[in-house]
Amino acid sequence: MNPDTEKLRKKYMDNPPERMTSEDIRHMSGDDLLDMDYFLNEDDLFGDEAGVEGFYIF
Repeated sequence: MNPDTEKLRKKYMDNPPERMTSEDIRHMSGDDLLDMDYFLNEDDLFGDEAGVEGFYIF
């Protein structure tokens, strides 16, 4: 297993997402785990643009 995937697995086993258990996380494939992490954090994709209120064309 990829070390990064195992770090994610530990993170989500310690604090599973709503409606999931540590056992669910333990049995997930690496790809499923990465997909879940992506969708749980997709709002953070543009987190580095703090303070930007919107995009304006004049």
